Amino acid sequence: MRVAPVPTAARPFLSLTAADLMTAPVTTLPQTMTLREAARLLSGASISGAPVVDAEGHCVGVLSSSDFVTWAGKGAEAGEEGKAITFIAPWGELISVEDSPDHQIHHFMTSQPVTVAPRTPIGELAQMMVDAHIHRILVVVDHDGPRGIVTSTDILAAVARAARRADLEADRPNS
Repeated sequence: MRVAPVPTAARPFLSLTAADLMTAPVTTLPQTMTLREAARLLSGASISGAPVVDAEGHCVGVLSSSDFVTWAGKGAEAGEEGKAITFIAPWGELISVEDSPDHQIHHFMTSQPVTVAPRTPIGELAQMMVDAHIHRILVVVDHDGPRGIVTSTDILAAVARAARRADLEADRPNS
């Protein structure tokens, strides 16, 4: 499991930015990748979603567990070729990856991903996630390819670190 880097200096919580919280480099998925390949990559990397990029590396979407919802079939593991792989799409349809005439991820991804600049403050990141009902935001510079990713878990980890620091400071004797 990949973990966002812990800021080395104890900075005030609300001064943290996307650059402080993001995981980089970010795993990306080519838009021509198949659902089967994407599922294996995400599973193997222990991540629940990744940006989808075009041939030039520009972000064109995000593929996440919300797009897959649930893998219902067997055979997603390596070495089980020939077994049907299906998943339940967000709209409830049971989709067979094997029978789909065109099962590249660009047909199943969430288009128009939410992106931010590295200097975006933590409060704004959290509000964007809440407003859009999402769990990850891509960090980009000048509409270039994704430089990093901030997840809801990264924000929760920052909250936990800030709370732990506050508890330690409260326990210190006054000098």
